[in-house]
Amino acid sequence: MLSSILKAIVLLSLFWTCWRIVCQRWFKTALDNIPGPPSPSFLKGNFPQLFNINGWDFHKDIASKYGGVIKVKALFGENQLYVSDPKALHHVLIKDQYIYEETSAFIEGNRMMLGNGLVATLGDRHRRQRKMLNPVFSNSNLREMIPTIYSVAHRLRISISQQVIDGPQEIDLLSWMTRTALEMVGQCGYGYSFDSLAADATPHPYSVSVKELMPAILRVLFVRSYLLASAVKIGSPKFRRFMVNLLPWKDLHDLRDIVDTMYKTSVEIFESKKRAMMDGDDAVATQIGRGKDILSTLMRANMDASNEDKLDESELIGQVSAFTFAAMDTTSNALCRILHLLTQHQDVQDRLRREVTEAYAERGNLNHDELVALPYLDAVCKETLRLYPPVSFLFRTTRANIVMPLSNSIKGLDGKEINEILIPKNTNVIMSIIEANRHVEIWGPDCLEWIPERWLSPLPSSVTDARIPGIYSHMLTFLGGGRACIGFKFSQLELSSSLKSPAFPLLTIITLIFPTEIVISLLIRSFRFAPTKKEIFWRMSSISTPSVLGGGDKSQLPLQVSRV
Repeated sequence: MLSSILKAIVLLSLFWTCWRIVCQRWFKTALDNIPGPPSPSFLKGNFPQLFNINGWDFHKDIASKYGGVIKVKALFGENQLYVSDPKALHHVLIKDQYIYEETSAFIEGNRMMLGNGLVATLGDRHRRQRKMLNPVFSNSNLREMIPTIYSVAHRLRISISQQVIDGPQEIDLLSWMTRTALEMVGQCGYGYSFDSLAADATPHPYSVSVKELMPAILRVLFVRSYLLASAVKIGSPKFRRFMVNLLPWKDLHDLRDIVDTMYKTSVEIFESKKRAMMDGDDAVATQIGRGKDILSTLMRANMDASNEDKLDESELIGQVSAFTFAAMDTTSNALCRILHLLTQHQDVQDRLRREVTEAYAERGNLNHDELVALPYLDAVCKETLRLYPPVSFLFRTTRANIVMPLSNSIKGLDGKEINEILIPKNTNVIMSIIEANRHVEIWGPDCLEWIPERWLSPLPSSVTDARIPGIYSHMLTFLGGGRACIGFKFSQLELSSSLKSPAFPLLTIITLIFPTEIVISLLIRSFRFAPTKKEIFWRMSSISTPSVLGGGDKSQLPLQVSRV
């Protein structure tokens, strides 16, 4: 029986492959007239260049040479579009957002790895979940979290202080930022503690699993992109699990074990919260966060919701997995990017330190309004998120034929100007967040330079009139429309805190700015950061990650840390 099933899968894959080849060879569309880079391989197209850990120059070069809409080749010569044009992105994310949906591979992959949360749903189910979640991320709820964020950030500062008490030390700040981001998400999100942040503490298994998830996904990217959507329709979940266990594929087994750890932890968090809520408000109040965490707020709102709006338990557990993954990984890497940049620009570090030191000396721990009012901290965070968004690109696929209009015309291969493109159904569109944030006509000739000072004066009309469809400061870092980052205000809390406080903390597409500012502010007030002799490079994976040149696959950010 097993042999028959495997043969059937192979035959279906071959049939699908032949059909795609025929379609690409014989059925021409408007996409064939769009210019783009030459394809080095009919089998893999431009994918090895686009999805490469060292792909920064390729992305920059094709955007510079071909403009805001580019044809790239995928598997077996399939045409896909690489888009950074503002008007085109507005239609993808906002005006025609229900035509440009997440790809089936993305949704099914997220559902298998993270459960039935917001990042694994489409259509009415997604809108229903977002309707329930939007009030949870209100300003009033987020302000309640500030004391918790400061508490975690101060613990981080104390632990780092103990490491440098006898003089400067080389410290892997990625490890510390990951632990800190997870603890902030745990306490603010679920009233749950993952980590004491003590120097000799063992990282929580969940922390290790989340950091390993993206590299593990990349190792099975082909299967996820082209076979997963069909594979999940074969048999029952129990049967599919049996097949995964049976296949002699280490990378797949590693991903299975990572997902198991994440799911087990998410269920544990949810069940603990459910038991406390069943025991009454007094029991919830004794937990970390005193019942003001995101999960408590969501579960109370869910109990009061109408039957048609209620989320089931699988959806609630899915929010735990999705929010933790999105918030922790992006936040920790964004914090690291800021610290790394400050080591390369000591003048910026000194100026930032003066600003936050004076503010803390005058007011103590800064509240939300005082924190966001620090102009240079705000400028450092914004410029980092503009030039180095944690997520460089995302996919959409067209669920129907659709016309994509352009801000700036492009010249087709036939020599004629193109102002709009008829895109066939089932065409993948790669939204280039990084190139949209670096558009030379919008940000000027210095668009590739990290210049926080650009945010201290009114932005030029080229920026304000560009109508970038993002929800944050004329950039696409947090996306826009119905699938925009729902937790970007929480992220903002972490970013500012980290940059503005003496301890050290955050970033993601779901949580990125304010906690980061708190952590940065605390750390920069207490410590000086300098480069080591190790050369740092950033991997262009799904979430950009720091590594040491020649250091193998390990993600790390070793910096020299000393007391101020």
